[in-house]
Amino acid sequence: MTLILVLAACGNQTVSPAASSSAIATSTAPAATPPQLSVEPIVGGLARPVDIAWRPDEPTSMFVVGQAGVIGIVRDGRPVERLFLDISAIVTAAGERGLLGLAFLPSGEQGRFFVYYTALDGQQTVASYDTMAGDPDRADPSTARIWLTMPDEFANHNGGSLVFGPDGFLYIGTGDGGGGGDPLDSGRHLDTLLAKVLRIDVSVDQGAGADPPYRIPADNPFVDTPGARPEIWLTGLRNPWRMRFDRANGDLWIADVGQNAWEEIDVVRAGSKGLDFGWNVMEGAHCFRDGAQCDTSGLTLPVAEYSHDLGCSVSGGAVYRGAAFPALQGWYVLSDYCSGRFWALDAASASSDQTREPTQVAATDYSISAIVDDPSGELFATDLSTGSILRLRVSGS
Repeated sequence: MTLILVLAACGNQTVSPAASSSAIATSTAPAATPPQLSVEPIVGGLARPVDIAWRPDEPTSMFVVGQAGVIGIVRDGRPVERLFLDISAIVTAAGERGLLGLAFLPSGEQGRFFVYYTALDGQQTVASYDTMAGDPDRADPSTARIWLTMPDEFANHNGGSLVFGPDGFLYIGTGDGGGGGDPLDSGRHLDTLLAKVLRIDVSVDQGAGADPPYRIPADNPFVDTPGARPEIWLTGLRNPWRMRFDRANGDLWIADVGQNAWEEIDVVRAGSKGLDFGWNVMEGAHCFRDGAQCDTSGLTLPVAEYSHDLGCSVSGGAVYRGAAFPALQGWYVLSDYCSGRFWALDAASASSDQTREPTQVAATDYSISAIVDDPSGELFATDLSTGSILRLRVSGS
């Protein structure tokens, strides 16, 4: 099943080849009981919000990504009238295509930020812009710089997540290229950028004519693998819609949208790299391929999954590291676009040794497109059904 946005949108444990039945052993027992949450709208009337980012020098203003190709600012709880960026003229925005991701350069240099969008020719594109000199509420369109493009044969499974890691490198979540069941077999091959998490160094532009314009980190896992794209950090992902780093320890949490039956959450513990999350051999902790084709050797299972009885498109989440709600500290909170349910998973005990079903902590009628933690670690969500930003709170607090 794809992330059906109408307008927008781990450890090192490996699995034995013997574990090739229709499902790997799972558990529904969490390490502890998370608090129940309430979800309250704080800003409405936004144009199809799919993500939120914060600028390093302005931690109180939200920069809200609209799938149609715009970025707006919410300041002091109210939208700024003028758009920060409008690239709708160069973005294809329909179904799962559009402006999908935003990340600000951590150094704050020139107010530079990176966006991930579907271009008019269908290619997935990573570009950067600088903020207008003398006007921090406007991006400078003349500074546009294309860093990476990926040909894409199908309209769905476009990925779109951008995030800077604790190491200062840019991490890029890419979909498998679309179609049902990965007809391009992108998840099984290292000669394509699709179905991956990429890791590149954009701190220095290599200059006009450089190919690529970014640097490849020397410790990327496949830099010395013949035929492999050196940008690859992780592989075997179907459609990693949102990924977030845990600010407490550097773990990377990935929400990977499933096919017909299972939605999954993957974790890359700090210091791990080169993991293969198994698509399209596996969907969640279950064999997607039949019989002998389900060879699970060398694959990393998700730490959590839920079936399509509970939802159909995982929206991702973040580990709570704020101060307002101590009972929520250390819980990874996630949601589903189709059902509006929210769940929590104990971040410290989550393990690919035993894939769990997370614990439900809220039921809503919202269509959640993203969950994000602000600079102080508090949690917010974007809702497509009402065009709202929502704040997550512990119920009764």
